[in-house]
Amino acid sequence: MPHGPLSLPARLCLLAWDAARPAAGRTALRPDLVRAGALVELAQRGLLTDVDGVATPVDLDASAGDPVLDGLLDLVRESCPHPWRTWVTLRARVTSDAVREQLVAEGYLRAEKRRVLGVFPSVEYALERATVAAALREETRHVLRGPLPAAGVSDRDAAVAVLAAAADLFGEGTSGQRTRELTERAGAATPGPGSIVREVSRAVRAGRTPAASH
Repeated sequence: MPHGPLSLPARLCLLAWDAARPAAGRTALRPDLVRAGALVELAQRGLLTDVDGVATPVDLDASAGDPVLDGLLDLVRESCPHPWRTWVTLRARVTSDAVREQLVAEGYLRAEKRRVLGVFPSVEYALERATVAAALREETRHVLRGPLPAAGVSDRDAAVAVLAAAADLFGEGTSGQRTRELTERAGAATPGPGSIVREVSRAVRAGRTPAASH
């Protein structure tokens, strides 16, 4: 996918927004989906690892070089140990809000100031670069359903596809076998052969109704 500069949580945020475009171009963002993307990216970068099912920082001084990812990494370091599934929802809105503001700053989303009842200030968000989101959606759909073998998909693209499917952003149509192959591919660079991707995907799938965040 030609979206290298975008982090996994940023890609998932745009995919969720694009999925809601028929409904006035806005969406109630899934914080758990965005958090799941951030967890997988930190694991793929070797900054988080799995220790008996617990998300564990590898290096207390390492940095991802991305304020959103580093914010989550600091949160994990400063908190009591938790399994991956817990981190998918625990204070997930902190991460999703940070990703949303990052995308506004980079011009992918726009913030629209409004007043509720003509009095109370409010901010709504909408897609600014809809063509980018639409292209990302089509490419992710191709990864999920296209003919390219899973081994030929990058671990990052595989992770985006698996998590998007877990959140049901594409509806039905992806075989269980294909999802399993992509899950293993997404975990190829992650210590614990795909177990991290599987765990966070299950948490996202469980959170479809309703989305959970704390």
